[in-house]
Amino acid sequence: MKINQTKTVLIVDDEPRTRRGVMKVLDAWAGDKLELITASSAAEAIQVFTNKKVNLIITDIKMPEMTGLGMLDVLKKHKPVVIIMSAYSEFDYAQEAIRLGVVNYLLKPVAKDKLVDAVEKALKEDEMRERAVLMQVAFDEDLVQGKEDGDIEGMASASPIKEVMTYIDDNLDHQLSLSEVAERVHLNPSYLSALFKEKTNLNFSQYVTRSRIQKAKHLLLTTELTINEISEAVGYQTPKYFTRLFKESVEMTPNQFRKEYKKERNVF
Repeated sequence: MKINQTKTVLIVDDEPRTRRGVMKVLDAWAGDKLELITASSAAEAIQVFTNKKVNLIITDIKMPEMTGLGMLDVLKKHKPVVIIMSAYSEFDYAQEAIRLGVVNYLLKPVAKDKLVDAVEKALKEDEMRERAVLMQVAFDEDLVQGKEDGDIEGMASASPIKEVMTYIDDNLDHQLSLSEVAERVHLNPSYLSALFKEKTNLNFSQYVTRSRIQKAKHLLLTTELTINEISEAVGYQTPKYFTRLFKESVEMTPNQFRKEYKKERNVF
Protein backbone atom coordinates (compact mmCIF):
# COMPACT_ATOMS: atom_id res chain seq x y z
CA MET A 1 0.00 0.00 0.00
CA LYS A 2 1.27 3.47 -0.90
CA ILE A 3 0.67 5.85 2.01
CA ASN A 4 0.19 9.31 0.50
CA GLN A 5 0.28 11.27 3.72
CA THR A 6 1.39 10.65 7.26
CA LYS A 7 -1.05 8.53 9.27
CA THR A 8 -1.19 8.34 13.04
CA VAL A 9 -1.33 4.94 14.72
CA LEU A 10 -2.01 4.69 18.46
CA ILE A 11 -0.63 1.53 20.05
CA VAL A 12 -2.26 0.70 23.40
CA ASP A 13 -0.80 -2.04 25.59
CA ASP A 14 0.32 -2.23 29.21
CA GLU A 15 3.31 -4.38 28.20
CA PRO A 16 6.29 -2.23 27.13
CA ARG A 17 7.76 -5.11 25.14
CA THR A 18 4.62 -5.43 23.01
CA ARG A 19 4.49 -1.70 22.36
CA ARG A 20 8.13 -1.66 21.27
CA GLY A 21 7.63 -4.73 19.08
CA VAL A 22 4.65 -3.30 17.21
CA MET A 23 6.44 0.02 16.74
CA LYS A 24 9.53 -1.71 15.35
CA VAL A 25 7.53 -3.74 12.81
CA LEU A 26 5.45 -0.78 11.60
CA ASP A 27 8.41 1.59 11.49
CA ALA A 28 10.35 -0.87 9.34
CA TRP A 29 7.34 -1.19 7.02
CA ALA A 30 6.25 2.43 6.62
CA GLY A 31 9.01 4.60 8.11
CA ASP A 32 8.11 8.28 8.37
CA LYS A 33 4.73 7.70 6.69
CA LEU A 34 3.39 6.56 10.05
CA GLU A 35 3.40 8.59 13.25
CA LEU A 36 3.49 5.95 15.97
CA ILE A 37 2.19 6.90 19.40
CA THR A 38 2.03 4.56 22.37
CA ALA A 39 -0.12 4.47 25.48
CA SER A 40 0.31 2.13 28.45
CA SER A 41 -3.32 2.33 29.61
CA ALA A 42 -6.81 2.89 28.28
CA ALA A 43 -7.07 6.19 30.17
CA GLU A 44 -3.88 7.48 28.57
CA ALA A 45 -5.09 6.36 25.13
CA ILE A 46 -8.42 8.18 25.55
CA GLN A 47 -6.55 11.37 26.42
CA VAL A 48 -4.35 11.04 23.32
CA PHE A 49 -7.33 10.29 21.08
CA THR A 50 -9.35 13.28 22.27
CA ASN A 51 -6.46 15.69 21.63
CA LYS A 52 -5.10 14.42 18.32
CA LYS A 53 -6.34 12.94 15.07
CA VAL A 54 -5.77 9.17 15.19
CA ASN A 55 -6.23 7.09 12.03
CA LEU A 56 -5.88 3.68 13.67
CA ILE A 57 -5.91 2.23 17.18
CA ILE A 58 -4.12 -1.05 17.88
CA THR A 59 -5.05 -2.21 21.37
CA ASP A 60 -4.82 -5.08 23.79
CA ILE A 61 -7.93 -6.19 25.66
CA LYS A 62 -6.71 -7.05 29.16
CA MET A 63 -5.25 -3.96 30.84
CA PRO A 64 -5.40 -2.67 34.43
CA GLU A 65 -8.24 -0.36 35.51
CA MET A 66 -9.97 -0.27 32.10
CA THR A 67 -9.97 -2.92 29.40
CA GLY A 68 -9.38 -2.24 25.73
CA LEU A 69 -13.04 -2.97 25.06
CA GLY A 70 -14.05 -0.54 27.80
CA MET A 71 -11.90 2.11 26.14
CA LEU A 72 -13.55 1.46 22.77
CA ASP A 73 -16.97 1.73 24.37
CA VAL A 74 -16.01 5.23 25.56
CA LEU A 75 -14.77 6.17 22.09
CA LYS A 76 -17.52 4.45 20.07
CA LYS A 77 -19.30 7.67 19.11
CA HIS A 78 -16.16 8.65 17.16
CA LYS A 79 -16.21 5.31 15.30
CA PRO A 80 -12.43 4.78 15.38
CA VAL A 81 -10.75 2.24 13.11
CA VAL A 82 -9.46 -0.44 15.51
CA ILE A 83 -7.35 -3.60 15.50
CA ILE A 84 -7.33 -5.75 18.62
CA MET A 85 -4.25 -7.78 19.49
CA SER A 86 -4.95 -10.15 22.33
CA ALA A 87 -3.87 -13.44 23.84
CA TYR A 88 -7.54 -14.18 24.51
CA SER A 89 -9.73 -15.76 21.84
CA GLU A 90 -12.94 -16.14 23.84
CA PHE A 91 -16.13 -15.83 21.80
CA ASP A 92 -17.55 -13.16 24.11
CA TYR A 93 -14.55 -10.91 23.51
CA ALA A 94 -14.80 -11.34 19.75
CA GLN A 95 -18.54 -10.72 19.81
CA GLU A 96 -18.12 -7.50 21.81
CA ALA A 97 -15.31 -6.40 19.47
CA ILE A 98 -17.62 -6.80 16.48
CA ARG A 99 -20.31 -4.76 18.25
CA LEU A 100 -17.79 -1.96 18.77
CA GLY A 101 -16.78 -1.93 15.12
CA VAL A 102 -13.32 -3.49 15.41
CA VAL A 103 -11.94 -4.21 11.91
CA ASN A 104 -9.58 -7.04 12.91
CA TYR A 105 -8.90 -9.33 15.87
CA LEU A 106 -5.36 -10.74 16.00
CA LEU A 107 -4.21 -13.39 18.44
CA LYS A 108 -0.85 -12.92 20.15
CA PRO A 109 1.84 -13.68 19.26
CA VAL A 110 1.22 -11.96 15.92
CA ALA A 111 3.45 -12.69 12.94
CA LYS A 112 5.01 -9.59 11.38
CA ASP A 113 3.41 -10.13 7.98
CA LYS A 114 -0.05 -10.59 9.52
CA LEU A 115 0.34 -7.38 11.53
CA VAL A 116 1.42 -5.39 8.48
CA ASP A 117 -1.40 -6.85 6.38
CA ALA A 118 -3.97 -5.99 9.06
CA VAL A 119 -2.65 -2.43 9.41
CA GLU A 120 -2.62 -1.93 5.66
CA LYS A 121 -6.27 -3.00 5.38
CA ALA A 122 -7.26 -0.90 8.40
CA LEU A 123 -5.67 2.24 6.94
CA LYS A 124 -7.56 1.66 3.69
CA GLU A 125 -10.75 1.44 5.75
CA ASP A 126 -9.84 4.74 7.43
CA GLU A 127 -9.37 6.40 4.04
CA MET A 128 -12.72 5.11 2.82
CA ARG A 129 -14.46 6.47 5.91
CA GLU A 130 -12.76 9.84 5.55
CA ARG A 131 -13.79 10.12 1.91
CA ALA A 132 -17.36 9.20 2.80
CA VAL A 133 -17.53 11.89 5.48
CA LEU A 134 -15.97 14.48 3.17
CA MET A 135 -18.52 13.72 0.48
CA GLN A 136 -21.36 13.96 2.96
CA VAL A 137 -20.19 17.25 4.48
CA ALA A 138 -19.17 18.99 1.24
CA PHE A 139 -21.94 17.56 -0.94
CA ASP A 140 -24.11 20.04 -2.84
CA GLU A 141 -27.01 18.03 -4.25
CA ASP A 142 -28.25 20.76 -6.59
CA LEU A 143 -24.78 21.35 -8.00
CA VAL A 144 -24.13 17.67 -8.58
CA GLN A 145 -27.54 17.26 -10.22
CA GLY A 146 -26.83 20.27 -12.40
CA LYS A 147 -23.54 18.75 -13.55
CA GLU A 148 -25.27 15.48 -14.36
CA ASP A 149 -28.10 17.19 -16.25
CA GLY A 150 -25.65 19.29 -18.23
CA ASP A 151 -23.59 16.29 -19.27
CA ILE A 152 -26.23 14.40 -21.24
CA GLU A 153 -24.47 12.18 -23.76
CA GLY A 154 -25.74 12.05 -27.31
CA MET A 155 -27.36 15.51 -27.30
CA ALA A 156 -25.59 18.09 -29.42
CA SER A 157 -27.07 20.94 -27.41
CA ALA A 158 -25.46 19.60 -24.24
CA SER A 159 -21.94 19.74 -25.63
CA PRO A 160 -21.31 23.48 -25.11
CA ILE A 161 -22.79 23.23 -21.62
CA LYS A 162 -20.28 20.55 -20.69
CA GLU A 163 -17.51 22.72 -22.09
CA VAL A 164 -18.74 25.68 -20.05
CA MET A 165 -18.90 23.64 -16.84
CA THR A 166 -15.40 22.27 -17.39
CA TYR A 167 -14.04 25.76 -18.03
CA ILE A 168 -15.69 27.12 -14.88
CA ASP A 169 -14.46 24.23 -12.74
CA ASP A 170 -10.90 24.71 -14.02
CA ASN A 171 -10.88 28.47 -13.46
CA LEU A 172 -12.62 29.05 -10.15
CA ASP A 173 -9.65 31.07 -8.94
CA HIS A 174 -10.21 33.64 -11.72
CA GLN A 175 -12.92 36.19 -12.39
CA LEU A 176 -15.65 34.58 -14.49
CA SER A 177 -18.30 36.39 -16.50
CA LEU A 178 -21.08 35.08 -18.68
CA SER A 179 -19.93 37.16 -21.66
CA GLU A 180 -16.35 35.89 -21.39
CA VAL A 181 -17.41 32.25 -21.19
CA ALA A 182 -19.98 32.67 -23.98
CA GLU A 183 -17.23 34.01 -26.24
CA ARG A 184 -15.13 30.92 -25.53
CA VAL A 185 -17.89 28.59 -26.71
CA HIS A 186 -18.95 30.89 -29.56
CA LEU A 187 -22.48 31.50 -28.32
CA ASN A 188 -24.52 34.60 -27.74
CA PRO A 189 -24.47 35.40 -23.98
CA SER A 190 -28.27 35.58 -23.73
CA TYR A 191 -28.67 32.29 -25.56
CA LEU A 192 -26.00 30.62 -23.40
CA SER A 193 -27.71 31.91 -20.26
CA ALA A 194 -31.06 30.42 -21.29
CA LEU A 195 -29.50 27.16 -22.48
CA PHE A 196 -27.45 26.76 -19.30
CA LYS A 197 -30.53 27.26 -17.13
CA GLU A 198 -32.55 24.81 -19.23
CA LYS A 199 -29.92 22.06 -19.10
CA THR A 200 -28.67 22.38 -15.50
CA ASN A 201 -31.64 23.95 -13.67
CA LEU A 202 -29.14 26.51 -12.32
CA ASN A 203 -28.38 29.88 -13.81
CA PHE A 204 -24.78 30.75 -14.69
CA SER A 205 -24.04 32.79 -11.56
CA GLN A 206 -25.61 30.15 -9.27
CA TYR A 207 -23.41 27.46 -10.81
CA VAL A 208 -20.27 29.58 -10.38
CA THR A 209 -21.08 30.47 -6.76
CA ARG A 210 -22.04 26.93 -5.77
CA SER A 211 -18.91 25.54 -7.42
CA ARG A 212 -16.76 28.05 -5.53
CA ILE A 213 -18.43 27.26 -2.22
CA GLN A 214 -18.04 23.52 -2.78
CA LYS A 215 -14.34 23.93 -3.59
CA ALA A 216 -13.96 26.11 -0.50
CA LYS A 217 -15.56 23.40 1.65
CA HIS A 218 -13.11 20.85 0.28
CA LEU A 219 -10.13 23.11 1.01
CA LEU A 220 -11.40 23.87 4.51
CA LEU A 221 -11.69 20.16 5.28
CA THR A 222 -8.51 18.88 3.63
CA THR A 223 -5.93 21.67 4.00
CA GLU A 224 -4.60 24.11 6.57
CA LEU A 225 -4.89 27.08 4.18
CA THR A 226 -6.01 30.32 5.81
CA ILE A 227 -9.41 31.83 5.03
CA ASN A 228 -7.65 34.54 3.00
CA GLU A 229 -5.82 31.90 0.94
CA ILE A 230 -8.99 29.89 0.36
CA SER A 231 -10.87 33.03 -0.59
CA GLU A 232 -8.29 33.75 -3.32
CA ALA A 233 -8.23 30.09 -4.42
CA VAL A 234 -11.95 30.20 -5.18
CA GLY A 235 -11.91 33.55 -6.95
CA TYR A 236 -12.83 36.07 -4.26
CA GLN A 237 -10.44 38.97 -3.74
CA THR A 238 -11.93 40.04 -0.40
CA PRO A 239 -12.23 37.46 2.42
CA LYS A 240 -15.09 39.48 3.94
CA TYR A 241 -17.22 39.02 0.81
CA PHE A 242 -16.26 35.34 0.58
CA THR A 243 -17.22 34.81 4.24
CA ARG A 244 -20.60 36.50 3.69
CA LEU A 245 -21.41 34.33 0.66
CA PHE A 246 -20.21 31.19 2.44
CA LYS A 247 -22.40 31.93 5.48
CA GLU A 248 -25.43 32.58 3.27
CA SER A 249 -24.91 29.21 1.59
CA VAL A 250 -23.81 27.02 4.51
CA GLU A 251 -25.36 28.91 7.45
CA MET A 252 -22.02 29.17 9.23
CA THR A 253 -18.76 31.00 8.62
CA PRO A 254 -15.79 29.20 7.00
CA ASN A 255 -14.01 29.03 10.37
CA GLN A 256 -17.11 27.64 12.08
CA PHE A 257 -17.50 25.06 9.31
CA ARG A 258 -13.88 23.92 9.69
CA LYS A 259 -14.06 23.76 13.50
CA GLU A 260 -17.37 21.89 13.48
CA TYR A 261 -16.07 19.26 11.08
CA LYS A 262 -12.81 18.81 12.97
CA LYS A 263 -14.63 18.55 16.29
CA GLU A 264 -16.93 15.91 14.83
CA ARG A 265 -14.04 13.94 13.30
CA ASN A 266 -11.70 14.49 16.25
CA VAL A 267 -9.02 15.92 13.97
CA PHE A 268 -7.23 18.05 16.56
